[in-house]
Amino acid sequence: MKSNYHTVAACLTLFALAAIIPAHTAGGADNPTPKKKITMQNWGEVEGQPVSVYTLTNNSGMTAKIATYGAILTELHVPDKIGAIGDVVLGFDTVGEYVKNSPYFGATVGRVANRIAKGRFTLDGKEYTLAVNNDVNHLHGGVKGWDKKIWTAEARDTPAGASVTLRLVSPDGEEGYPGTVQASVTYTVLRDSNTLRIEYEATTDKATPINLTNHSYFNLKGDGDVYVHEATLNADSYTPTDATQIPTGTIAPVAGTPFDFRTTHPIGARIRDTGGDPLGYDHNFVRNSPETFGLAARVSEPFTGRVLTMSTSEPGFQFYTGNFMDGKTVGKRGVVYATRGAFCLEAQHFPDAVNQSAFAPIILRPGETYRQRTEYIFSLSK
Repeated sequence: MKSNYHTVAACLTLFALAAIIPAHTAGGADNPTPKKKITMQNWGEVEGQPVSVYTLTNNSGMTAKIATYGAILTELHVPDKIGAIGDVVLGFDTVGEYVKNSPYFGATVGRVANRIAKGRFTLDGKEYTLAVNNDVNHLHGGVKGWDKKIWTAEARDTPAGASVTLRLVSPDGEEGYPGTVQASVTYTVLRDSNTLRIEYEATTDKATPINLTNHSYFNLKGDGDVYVHEATLNADSYTPTDATQIPTGTIAPVAGTPFDFRTTHPIGARIRDTGGDPLGYDHNFVRNSPETFGLAARVSEPFTGRVLTMSTSEPGFQFYTGNFMDGKTVGKRGVVYATRGAFCLEAQHFPDAVNQSAFAPIILRPGETYRQRTEYIFSLSK
């Protein structure tokens, strides 16, 4: 009888608890269905070829969207200091707008990022002529660079986090470059931190220049100008340029110039002292300790509390403040992007390195593998 008593009492207790504690299903508010870390959706067509967008997420509030067209980072959502999630990269709602209007928003840029003087270089005794698509110079891989190609994609959940690898074959002679290049770029949203990791690899069957980067336009408050964003650049030197933005070949100290961001100050504080037409920053900075993976830049936004830190394996980075934005471009969700409404941190080897012997070389040869890693790490100011 004693055991039966305890059995009945236990049953009555469980019944009473069930009456006051609401039942939850797997998809209930307190026990939600686990969110998929990787999804894919169709995003239209370009020149009759289908384009897809992959969405990568983690449990800390980060979401990245990557398109197979241009291997473009189309959206990057991170929390602010009150927990509100916001998109911090500029772009468009449709792939057609990227084809028609984009100033490299979020693009994977290649075969050579930045400028090559007069679209010419000599390699192993042979001169090569490239498209001149930026005043008198070659820019970001030419008229139809890798930002305008459709890449194949493979997504997977890795120990590091949700990841997608995009691949491209660039044939010999494309845009005037020698060699068939097999290239890949892998985006990973890290599982345990709000970090977007980008890793590049490339091989070739002929000697060819390679210098890849991501060209995302960041605005940590979402829209408006970036003058009050506060920047710190881990660079004691930069590469001055001529009137067409080709480096003069010298590596100059930033001390005493408006390019000195070794101590933190607002981006807009000395922007009018930069010279150039239009005014603003569009310069390659020489990263301190460039031989190892490490810090390149840190930018914070005081109102949202968002902080972006970029670390990279590259010896330099282009700091660009959207000087050519005309204040008329209509972007995602109908937002009109302001003049100097973003900043870019483009990890790279130096501009025109293929023509400048004083700069680290960018020639990739058969049997070698080009590798690059860059991380955009988001946190909150204290």
